[in-house]
Amino acid sequence: MRRKNLTEVTEFVFLGFSRFHKHQITLFVVFLILYTLTVAGNAIIMTIICIDRHLHTPMYFFLSMLASSKTVYTLVIIPQMLSSFVTQTQPISLAGCTTQTFFFVTLAINNCFLLTVMGYDHYMAICNPLRYRVITSKRVCVQLVCGAFSIGLAMAAVQVTSIFTLPFCHMVVGHFFYDILPVMKLSCINTTVNEIINFVVRLFVILVPMVLVFISYVLIISTVLKVASAEGWKKTFATCAFHLTVVIVHYGCAPIAYLMPKSENSIEQDLLLSVT
Repeated sequence: MRRKNLTEVTEFVFLGFSRFHKHQITLFVVFLILYTLTVAGNAIIMTIICIDRHLHTPMYFFLSMLASSKTVYTLVIIPQMLSSFVTQTQPISLAGCTTQTFFFVTLAINNCFLLTVMGYDHYMAICNPLRYRVITSKRVCVQLVCGAFSIGLAMAAVQVTSIFTLPFCHMVVGHFFYDILPVMKLSCINTTVNEIINFVVRLFVILVPMVLVFISYVLIISTVLKVASAEGWKKTFATCAFHLTVVIVHYGCAPIAYLMPKSENSIEQDLLLSVT
């Protein structure tokens, strides 16, 4: 495993937060609390929506799907990240790394397109209230959720295949989980084509949902302006506040974390930004 022969690299070791070794205990406690609250919050949302029949509407159905997706997405990363605070090295097999990366990428992309679906749902609820129940039937809602997940699976398959078919001659990953770019750096061959594929996929899964959500809100605001009443604005705010907040936070960080050029001098910043 430690020989220089490329075929001998059968597992990886990641550094985690070793760069912040002086604050590892503090960071461990902080992140453990934050992620426990996140998982608990999502679990509460899903439970309430499941129990309360008044919440069995398309809007809350999509919210429950987003909460469940984010819960699994978080759990894919949490164990590895938290263990990095208490151990110096974290070995993982090539198969384990591939599996974790595949699920991480699938769920990350799924979350992006679920936010897009929620934007479409809000648009239909506000701009076409009379046809809303007909257009957003249970079958259509399930198809939209399955479509978002299918896009995640397809894009993840493209990215993971393009990376894990590379020959590797390095074992150490300068990250706390196995994301695409940190793993790609372990290859000893030219990865220009792989980087282009990776960038195109990221561009698609970030910009397309962002543009569609933007269009949805432009149409929503246009419709509300025609109503020009305090009640219309109040109803719109009540309907869109949560979704808009999540969209702003998500798309405020995603382009910086995944589309901005990387430099060796910004490893710490990239590491911390990826936590969000």
